Amino acid sequence: MSKKALVKDYMTRNVISVKSNTKCADVIQTMKDTGHDGFPVVNGEGNIVGIVTTFDLLLKDWKETVDEIMSKDVVIAREDMALNDASRVMFRQGISRMPVVNKEGKLSGFLTNTDIVRSHIERSTPSKVNYFKNTLEQLYDTKAKVIQEKVPVDKIRPTQDRIYADELDGRIYELKRGLAEPAIVVHTGDRWILIDGHHRAVASVKLGCKNIDSYVIELKKDIKLGVEKTADKSGIYTLDDIHIIDDDQHPLIAITESIKKSKEKKIVGKKNQ
Repeated sequence: MSKKALVKDYMTRNVISVKSNTKCADVIQTMKDTGHDGFPVVNGEGNIVGIVTTFDLLLKDWKETVDEIMSKDVVIAREDMALNDASRVMFRQGISRMPVVNKEGKLSGFLTNTDIVRSHIERSTPSKVNYFKNTLEQLYDTKAKVIQEKVPVDKIRPTQDRIYADELDGRIYELKRGLAEPAIVVHTGDRWILIDGHHRAVASVKLGCKNIDSYVIELKKDIKLGVEKTADKSGIYTLDDIHIIDDDQHPLIAITESIKKSKEKKIVGKKNQ
């Protein structure tokens, strides 16, 4: 987890690309359908020949096909490029996205400002995981190891009884775009105890995801954790038991401003019944 971050670790894969003979009207429709505001342009061999964005469509004279309007002066990153170096290039070039190519020079991903921001958020997670691991080893006099894997959502035992609706919306946004950072789960005996990532777990349920990407702290012993005992007392056994607070803001959201209208207040889960 301490290795240097590379472009391939954070780039968006399964990139939507267009051909140079694609009609501009079709690009606009694709933008509407996907919510993306720019696409790399590739030839028949998968090589990048340009990039087309909303700026090209809005600020340039209307043309019928992409090749007449796309930007051909494209800055390209390689998969094995250090993320810090890619960030510097984007900043100094004043660009918000870069197509990424593999060793064969073919399009393999797309790196955006959002991916850079996500990388900085996730970098704090490994230190948090190690903190929990070391704390558990000291508290329970046992050894533990950390692996990253997908954990079935229906097997997760939550330890937090409430989450914020605005933060939940943010996690749903991240999951839809493959941007969510891993949760932190302790595996002891046959139980999967959720330590960090309750908003992500509930967002996964709402999106119908069966698994959640997690840093799993594997304990050598079957130990009843203190957080489990606290959850027992609070009657928190499944993700359905979590109370979603809709009349208050998450502390991180509260220090920002939004013009988004308040949604109708709602509460879900067993606590609403």
